[in-house]
Amino acid sequence: MNTHTLTIPRLEVQGLSTSFATEAGRIQSVADVSFAIRPGETLALVGESGSGKSVTSLTLMGLHAKTSHAQVQGEAWFVRRDGRRVNLLEMPEAEKRALRGNELGMIFQEPMTSLNPVLTIGEQIAESVRLHLRMDRKAALAHAQRMLELVEIPAAAQRVHEYPHQLSGGMRQRVMIALAMACNPTLLIADEPTTALDVTIQAQILALMGRLQKETGMSMLFVTHNLGVVAQYADAVAVMYAGRIVESAPVHDLFARPDHPYTRGLLACLPGVARRRGAPAAMAGKRPRLVAIPGQVSSPFAPPPGCAFAPRCSYRREACDSQMPLLESAGGQRKVRCIGFIEEQAA
Repeated sequence: MNTHTLTIPRLEVQGLSTSFATEAGRIQSVADVSFAIRPGETLALVGESGSGKSVTSLTLMGLHAKTSHAQVQGEAWFVRRDGRRVNLLEMPEAEKRALRGNELGMIFQEPMTSLNPVLTIGEQIAESVRLHLRMDRKAALAHAQRMLELVEIPAAAQRVHEYPHQLSGGMRQRVMIALAMACNPTLLIADEPTTALDVTIQAQILALMGRLQKETGMSMLFVTHNLGVVAQYADAVAVMYAGRIVESAPVHDLFARPDHPYTRGLLACLPGVARRRGAPAAMAGKRPRLVAIPGQVSSPFAPPPGCAFAPRCSYRREACDSQMPLLESAGGQRKVRCIGFIEEQAA
């Protein structure tokens, strides 16, 4: 892949906002989200539950339920295989269906609720292949078996005829990867793909996804709350809080020097970080204490007028309570949404 190709983002999201209708009024789940993913790159979207990570991924895929009455604004420019640049948020539904499962793949958070319990594994993979690759039933089932072998499911010739309930959690997750990869997508969205798995299986699944990405050159949006996974597998990180990205940076830069108070708080919660920062206590024979972020996320029905993190922030300033900070450049490829940090940089 040449350098010129690498400079063109596979996906470029600009000002993405998503809100939903509820009985208590409309709530803003995602607000002014912008990021870019280049060919072959993995961007990790990080944040605690309710920060808007999954809503962002579902918005990009156009998979919100009609009953949610979602309102979407912004742009999401995707470069197709043929080089055309299209806005995913403005495409007709028929064109979106042609992209989903084909050029756009998605691994959902819980495979047991995402797989169809009344269809065999092979039939579910073959359905996508027959639709997008125009194969007949026999060829599609053979392709499904090859995909199961690719994701290292043992006895693939047998498993292709089995149902989801006959497989373990780890094997079902591999099936989800096989289903998402069946048509060789150029962009894969992985929404918490290892949340329900034990540590050993989690490592196997992540290693498998990394290998498939290297072999195919696809881009990946990796949605997770696991910072340990991010440090090992991502190229860049975007940290979300209350529906907004508050910091983004190359992965090594972010872990070496987090700039936003929320990012610092997340990293301080990691046992390894606590151990390093609590070295004197450890030398005295005491275990270092984990640092918790005080307070809780504000209600989406009553968001604060200024910075959403201000009520929990130890660096809070008067302007933080009334002014929503912009996501501004912090040098290089880093961006930070923090009034205090930007003022310190300017001083």
